[in-house]
Amino acid sequence: MKLQGSRVNPQNFDRSQIKFYLILLPLALFMILPVVYIINHAFKPLDELFMFPPRFIVQKPTLDNFMMLWQAASTTGVPMSRYLFNSLVVSGLTVVLNMLIVVAAGYALSKKKFGIKKHLLDINQIALMFVPIAVSIPRYLIIQKMGLINNFAVHILPLLAMPVGLFLVKQFIDQVPDSLVEAAQIDGASDFTIITKIIMPVITPAMATVGILTFQAVWNSVESSNLFVTDESIKTLAFYLNAFTDRAMEGSIAGAGMAAAAGLIMFLPNLIIFIFMQSKVMNTMSHSGIK
Repeated sequence: MKLQGSRVNPQNFDRSQIKFYLILLPLALFMILPVVYIINHAFKPLDELFMFPPRFIVQKPTLDNFMMLWQAASTTGVPMSRYLFNSLVVSGLTVVLNMLIVVAAGYALSKKKFGIKKHLLDINQIALMFVPIAVSIPRYLIIQKMGLINNFAVHILPLLAMPVGLFLVKQFIDQVPDSLVEAAQIDGASDFTIITKIIMPVITPAMATVGILTFQAVWNSVESSNLFVTDESIKTLAFYLNAFTDRAMEGSIAGAGMAAAAGLIMFLPNLIIFIFMQSKVMNTMSHSGIK
């Protein structure tokens, strides 16, 4: 039986794995092509950017696109470093607050008993079906009533409620035995102690996944800066680069190079975080449906 098990799922390379590599390697190469293209596209000189048919791999890499982007950005009233600082602060605060909220809410919905628990779960499941654009009007009305127009907090508050994050975390917390939580309560542990000492160490993969999803949503979001903010000094880098490159592409050919450089700047943080945290994401997805 041990020999059979090792052949079914060998720890080291086995000839039985070759058929899987023949399928997975071409798929992996195909899926990585957009990443390779984005990176190469940002370093293309203008003659290669407008080449037809398009050239996939850059032949004469240059940093001119990034230099033109930085020089053009320095001529605006607000420096690009200010937008970058805003995005870093917003992303960091939103990730931390969102993880704390989904862990606390997931614990309550998984281990606590109260009357409207099932209804709250149903509401969260329904919320998974709505794309952000579908709720943009009611979201604007709520923010206006709260007096958050042109407020730095408007970048953070609308993105704190993440239904998919709550779903993933609750599924992980469901796997923690109720007897373990009850034993801790009998010993006098508070809910805060149970969450920090028992729940969080078990759901680390889910928390990492929520952090990645939150960062990607916040880092790439232009909705708050576009709809709720008119003060340039509190807008984010994503909005600035999108608006700036759109104007640049209308005004000159060089705008295409700046747009390629801006796209890579916005893409790289997402790629780097996912590379370092992908094992946590895979672990979360493989366990999210297991009770």
